Amino acid sequence: MEPIILVENLVRRFGEVTAVNHLSLSIRPGEIYGLVGPDGAGKTTTFRLLVGALRPDAGRGVIAGHDLLADIDRAREQIGYLPQRFSLYGDLTVAENLRFFAEVNGIPAAEWRPRRDQMLDFVGLAEFAGRRAAQLSGGMKQKLGLATALIHRPRLLLLDEPTGGVDPVTRQDFWQLIGRIVVEEGVTVVISTPYMDEAARCSRVGFLSGGRLLTEGTPQQVAGRLNGRILELVGGPRQVLRRVATADLDVEEAHTFGSKLHLRLRPGAAEAVLARLPEQLAAAGATVERLRPIAPSLEDAFIELLTRE
Repeated sequence: MEPIILVENLVRRFGEVTAVNHLSLSIRPGEIYGLVGPDGAGKTTTFRLLVGALRPDAGRGVIAGHDLLADIDRAREQIGYLPQRFSLYGDLTVAENLRFFAEVNGIPAAEWRPRRDQMLDFVGLAEFAGRRAAQLSGGMKQKLGLATALIHRPRLLLLDEPTGGVDPVTRQDFWQLIGRIVVEEGVTVVISTPYMDEAARCSRVGFLSGGRLLTEGTPQQVAGRLNGRILELVGGPRQVLRRVATADLDVEEAHTFGSKLHLRLRPGAAEAVLARLPEQLAAAGATVERLRPIAPSLEDAFIELLTRE
């Protein structure tokens, strides 16, 4: 199956800063691909390159069969884009915003009217069609933004941190919509997110740092790189647990996960650490409630990659 996104060695610089550093991606139709990274990793710049808002300094790309440089207008027709700071027209109603974006995309009235109604139903805003966009909640604005990005029936949907600043219930609703988009609209979704629980919902993820793709694969493949190397430690005092654990030469790092510590070990060291660490902790006056191997999370994998960088 032909990739819907195929980019090779994309580079974008801003002065002395390389925001996207020889990035290559191949994304297949029907995927939900998560572009994961901290602030400044290059996620938004990558999206702006894909939609033609920026030109690359080097590299090439093909979007839905259209060359990123030579045929960008045709490529844009296949893309729905919800930027991180999406601006609705606050004085227009929900329905009027959808009409505006439909007409901007060249959809004739005979087609956009039924499509508008379909999108209002799809995102759950039909009863708010007459409400001004400025009066919507943050979550409803994001749903309207999603509807405007889908109004012209794109094959590819780019979502740049769409759930930032919304409550957990709204985030859950939004992800249910994303799943429906892939199934019911036949759209490929590329979503950038700093949230590991969202990344875990994706078909595949790519971890970005400093504009470079550190690794990619299914969430299970990426996290699985640390199989056998994560211990969960619960007890107290926390600072004593951390100090003693990190003093062990086979413990690479200790990170807090709620009330627990995750210890990342050197490969093959789990058995030895489990045998000696409880005694070392007890000697330091710490109480151990639980020390056990656990399956690594995406966050464990991401922290390890960033540390290695």
